[in-house]
Amino acid sequence: MTVDLPVTKTEAAAVRASRLPLVPAAFFGIVLGLTGLGNSWRAATALWGLPSAIGEAINVAAVIVWLVLVTLYAAKWIVARQTALLEAENPVQCCFIGLVGVSTMLIALAVLPYTRTGSILLFICGALFTIAFALWRTGILWRGERDPATTTAVLYLPTVAGSFVTAIAAGALGYGDWGQYAFGAGFFSWLAIESVLLNRLLTGPGLAEPLRPTLGIQLAPPAVGAVAYLSVTTGTPDMIVRSMLGYALLQALLLCRMLPWIRRQPFAASYWAFTFGATALSTAALRMAARGDTGPVETLAPLLFVVANLVVVVVSIGTIMLIAGGRLMPAAPVAKS
Repeated sequence: MTVDLPVTKTEAAAVRASRLPLVPAAFFGIVLGLTGLGNSWRAATALWGLPSAIGEAINVAAVIVWLVLVTLYAAKWIVARQTALLEAENPVQCCFIGLVGVSTMLIALAVLPYTRTGSILLFICGALFTIAFALWRTGILWRGERDPATTTAVLYLPTVAGSFVTAIAAGALGYGDWGQYAFGAGFFSWLAIESVLLNRLLTGPGLAEPLRPTLGIQLAPPAVGAVAYLSVTTGTPDMIVRSMLGYALLQALLLCRMLPWIRRQPFAASYWAFTFGATALSTAALRMAARGDTGPVETLAPLLFVVANLVVVVVSIGTIMLIAGGRLMPAAPVAKS
């Protein structure tokens, strides 16, 4: 979901002069989906011997998209600072800013096979941004007086997504002990926020149509958490990670059941919210199978891998069609009178 935010006359003129699109922070979700699929292909290559070039090409695409988005988002803070500040103050849009740090850590994973030094630097930058933003945003939430109608799955992004991805990256870089602390921060934040969110969904007014695609984020915590758990532990997968995978499967089935209701909102970039959870679900099953888990996961892994690819391909095609039709970006800024 994106909203059109007003800008000052000076900023509107600056944006028109620079011809820079005002990229919403939510667009960093595209990077999460691409890197998620790239990591899933890497896991499939290790397990089944699939061509490595496919996963690496997806990661290259993710790096390019990330570079473009980081550049445009930084420019937004320069040429339209008021708009960026309003986005940061919006009770829904603000949480997507946390994806700047999360996507940077995922890019660190993408480049790790090629440059460990570069990967570590990206990880540090992403982790510091993630921690700072999570503390800033959570501190505001703890003050209360929040409109329950704005309570959506985006609340997971600053602390839950940030902590779990920190754990995944830390484990990949060989800092599993630090990653376990990050996993704990994400795990207990997930449980606390989920209770609040489910209470809102069960007892509050129905989600407005533009907000409904954010439900796709609901799949991410158990799926990404399972990958995080595997990243900071060793040995044959245990009941904990199997339980997380089971809960992720339940969320996936619920989202399938809810899809006709969600799709009343026309396709938009917000549908990338479904991709990170779907790809993490596939990656978790593949890694469990690679570490010696047998039984159901051997059946689930190929199925979930195919589904993850289909989800990303469908959303990518939809996004390309939006770009071709000039409908991807929010409307041009209009100066306040």
